[in-house]
Amino acid sequence: MNQNKENFDFFNQTYIKSYNLDKAIRYQLNLLDSLDVYTRKHCENVATIVCNLCRKLHLSRGFTEYCIICAFLHDIGKLFVPSEILQKPSQLTEEEYEIMKKHTTLGYELCMKDPKLRPYYAGAYYHHECLDGTGYPQGLFKNDIPFEAQIIKVADEYEAIVNKRQYKSHIGISDALKIIIEHTKPSPNAPQNTGYSNEGKNNKKIVKKLLKVVIDDIECEISSSFDYVNYLKKQIDRYKKISIYLQKKEESSSDEKKLYYDEYIKMYLHSNESIDEFEQLYKEAVDAYNLRKSELDNLYQEIKIIKKLSV
Repeated sequence: MNQNKENFDFFNQTYIKSYNLDKAIRYQLNLLDSLDVYTRKHCENVATIVCNLCRKLHLSRGFTEYCIICAFLHDIGKLFVPSEILQKPSQLTEEEYEIMKKHTTLGYELCMKDPKLRPYYAGAYYHHECLDGTGYPQGLFKNDIPFEAQIIKVADEYEAIVNKRQYKSHIGISDALKIIIEHTKPSPNAPQNTGYSNEGKNNKKIVKKLLKVVIDDIECEISSSFDYVNYLKKQIDRYKKISIYLQKKEESSSDEKKLYYDEYIKMYLHSNESIDEFEQLYKEAVDAYNLRKSELDNLYQEIKIIKKLSV
């Protein structure tokens, strides 16, 4: 695959989504979705991260598209994993984990049987291989693992950590990245005398780009959240004024003054709002503001930590 730098517009209408893919691939993804909605969403998220990683790595358009499709299909072998294991609400036993691990070879076999899926087998087959030889199904080492699979592995691991599974608790983005970074360090479990004992599980270059991808995503989310929080604050200020005039109207003994305050209240109510639903609207705005403000504060804290991380 050609990996030379090439301009690629990731934000136009041809940006790759599952509905843009070949019919055969969409069919397989729909099968996956029918068995496990989480896995389908996971595959889509991993493909998006892979797309952004390829962009940061300055890979060619053709190779990027290839990597994204491999990412969409990387867990296709889970079609053949028993649902009681795939959707188990608690942690897997060792025996169940061994069955789950077979999704790599099962996905490879599925791709190889279909000429349209065959070019993309690498994502399914190699995405759990580690540079230090501790991965599966073959225990390959750095030079034997296709670069596309190294990219997918980092995206897959990150997405799996930050998004809550049935039996896992959600952790913060910065903590997830610390785990990914830790997996770039030499592993004590790496096979000795292989020449790769100083390697970690993940490719450092790709992990460095992951930090940049995550920072970009958080900054974008901060920008949109900041605008929304300011919008909610303005709504709350408006509702506060309505509340003040309602109080004054309640305390007024003159019909003339009551009508006077009614006019002010109407000035601050939007056309789709009524005084009957005012209290509920006010409460919803305050609740939404408190929630989004807390989320925004967390994002500020996360990005501050992430910008200090190094690989």
